[in-house]
Amino acid sequence: MGAGVVIVGAGLGGVRLAENLRQAGYSDPVTLVGKEPHLPYDRPPLSKAVLRGERGPVELKSREWYDDNHIALLLDTEVTSIDLDGHTVSVGSGETLAFESLVLATGLDPRFLPDDVLEGQEATSVAELGGVHVVRTADDVSALREELRDGVRIVVVGAGFIGCETAASLSTLGAQVTIVEPAPSVLHAALGREIGARVEKMHTDRGVTVRTGVGVTGLTVGDGAVRGVVLDDGSTLDTDLIVIGIGSIPITELAKSVGLTLADRAVGGGISCDSGGRTSVPGVYALGDVANWADESGEFGRRVEHWNHTVEQAKVLADVIAGTEKAATAPAVHYFWTDQFDVKIQCLGTPAADDDIHVVDEDGEKFLAYFSRDGKLTGVVGAGRAGAVMKMRKTVADAPPIEELLQKN
Repeated sequence: MGAGVVIVGAGLGGVRLAENLRQAGYSDPVTLVGKEPHLPYDRPPLSKAVLRGERGPVELKSREWYDDNHIALLLDTEVTSIDLDGHTVSVGSGETLAFESLVLATGLDPRFLPDDVLEGQEATSVAELGGVHVVRTADDVSALREELRDGVRIVVVGAGFIGCETAASLSTLGAQVTIVEPAPSVLHAALGREIGARVEKMHTDRGVTVRTGVGVTGLTVGDGAVRGVVLDDGSTLDTDLIVIGIGSIPITELAKSVGLTLADRAVGGGISCDSGGRTSVPGVYALGDVANWADESGEFGRRVEHWNHTVEQAKVLADVIAGTEKAATAPAVHYFWTDQFDVKIQCLGTPAADDDIHVVDEDGEKFLAYFSRDGKLTGVVGAGRAGAVMKMRKTVADAPPIEELLQKN
């Protein structure tokens, strides 16, 4: 029996990889190392059902499952260094773990506002300021929930998916929520202004205040806690709490320490990989939010932070490591979703903010829209139109001329 696989990161990618390795017949040791003390859980529910207190974190597998599948699960454990020559990693306790294959599934850290927004204030670090929250881990959500009360004033900085989902959940709980976003609309970077405006109306109709086209230039502080958010239009929003949702940073410190090639920030950064998850060092792989995989041609890389993308990567990488790699197939159509209030918004394909948008079905908050670029279909986005979106998967993969598609509607 060989040294097996050490997976650094016990999130969705790491757990699915361990599962797929066993399904592929891989019998050598598999060790999963996680920084958090909790059993590995699914992150998407955190900003929704978990934040609303409707349930606890959704565990990906039971403790018994790891034992039954002979997967060593090390929780509350951080990998501190990698010895490529000795094929070992060291953890915080001083223990070393041997590996034949090493997988980095280290994920992301949330991005905070720069500390210079505190210039002239009594505090020096945004991350350590009272009343400042992010939504990335189960502990983050628990800390935010402890400060909630009916009517609490909350400014959500950033109107991407996490910001909008969090704002919707907090508003549902009775908070007075204001979203601040420098782009022209919510979800602008992902879905463009027209679709963003529809989502924005969904929020304002339910009492959320949305301030787009303005950025944060400062925070006011009192007694070690945030008291206000200063905007670049000169106004100040008095607040009790702020939630920062302005993106995340790939956790690449371990990758850098051993000289792995990193991707350019223009394509999302992260660890550069081929289409099978192999990094620039033989025997070292990466997957999930931290990984930047090439396509089957080896020419295109882009880091993608979607649940389904990570699941697909885990299947491919398991076959690579287990030696059961299949012939290259067409890449899966990208799919992601967001739940805000009682509306599910789904997306297939690779729509971009500057694509042409064609709304083909609309009924109040429900709609279906096609995205096109250079006359070809690039994606389908629907709100409250689950069936209509999902039946377009093959069509999106085929990327037909948009005019041809519109004539059928």
